Amino acid sequence: MIRTYRLSEVSTRDILMRDIRDEKNVDAIVDGILSDVRANGDKAVLAYTRKFDCPTTDTLCVTQDEIDAAWGRIDPDLAGTLELAAENIREFHRHQLHENFVITGKDGTMMGQRYQPIERAGLYVPGGTASYPSTVLMDAIPAKIAGVKELVMVTPPGRDGRIPDPILAAAKVAGVDRVFRMGGAQAVAALAYGTESVPRVDKIVGPGNIFVATAKRKVFGLVAIDMIAGPSEILVIADDGCSARCVAADMLSQAEHDRLATAVLVTPSKRLAAEVARELERQIELLPRRDIARESIDQNGKILLCDTLDQAVEASNAIAPEHLELCVEDPFALLDRVVNAGSVFLGRNVPEALGDYLGGPNHTLPTSGTARFSSPLSVDDFVKKSSFLYYSKEALRQVTPHVARFARAEGLEGHARSIESRFEED
Repeated sequence: MIRTYRLSEVSTRDILMRDIRDEKNVDAIVDGILSDVRANGDKAVLAYTRKFDCPTTDTLCVTQDEIDAAWGRIDPDLAGTLELAAENIREFHRHQLHENFVITGKDGTMMGQRYQPIERAGLYVPGGTASYPSTVLMDAIPAKIAGVKELVMVTPPGRDGRIPDPILAAAKVAGVDRVFRMGGAQAVAALAYGTESVPRVDKIVGPGNIFVATAKRKVFGLVAIDMIAGPSEILVIADDGCSARCVAADMLSQAEHDRLATAVLVTPSKRLAAEVARELERQIELLPRRDIARESIDQNGKILLCDTLDQAVEASNAIAPEHLELCVEDPFALLDRVVNAGSVFLGRNVPEALGDYLGGPNHTLPTSGTARFSSPLSVDDFVKKSSFLYYSKEALRQVTPHVARFARAEGLEGHARSIESRFEED
């Protein structure tokens, strides 16, 4: 059963600081896989895919015919939902595009900045205990809006060697260019190093288990990555007017993801706290993934009693949750005080699940308190910036003494001579 505390009894900064590396020898295992794939390419990836996913897999590539067939097999209503979600996601992310700028001085100097998409991105889509077509849409659409030329998706096959139809259907809707049936650290390695069939990418995005996260961390520098994603989190700030049934359901929407997921309620209402605790017990038993939700709630879930909603927001800022629900009468009165949160859901009619699938803002969010300094996945993740500078000779002449003086102050004579040499023959 979930535990209830007074806010003063807990250290809010410690709520999400858990060691998620409960697998033994993760680093050593991942190091071995990375080295093997780097040396042996497709042969190594195929061997790991047969070992961990489907023993009879004989090809890594998913053909366009397979993708089209999956689209034809899914329920037409689901197809419509995928298209609606994709359009909402596109509408939100279109506004994240930046414009190049140029600043021109009166003396003919010029400086500016150019935005350009990365050439090729890799998208990891988890498999295993659940299928996530929403991840395909959320991670692929910003890349395509940014102008990425080639988007390569990897996802583990089932025991029958097939990729779930909704995953391939979402890839079609989102405009993914190439799909490969592979998962785990070996898929990250294939994207980072390239193989005979898998092109090397410039950036890898998308969540995964501890082996995927560790592999992404280890290849960072050779390629870029989005983030190291931890278990799912939700923090609900609720006042006395909230429905305990809805609050409990929202908390369980994240608890069912992972045994390590964290669901927290912060409220000044003792009545609501007690009712939510009872509702959690009732609703857990109704979930197909009840065992996962049970462990998540019992081990990581918390109800924190505070005196005021202002205290609740202060606690949330210290925790820096992935998802923050402001389930209060006037959520906009609190919004400006929120400084650390991945995504904020305003009011009693906006469950976190709306953002997971259909709302529009991205659901790939900073976890484990990293919302203190990082942001949701966005178009910015798929663009790079270059600055440029132009001076006429006369404009350079005017600043040469300053640049040379600066260089010599740093003990860099070569820098000073580099600029002074332009005028030695004048």
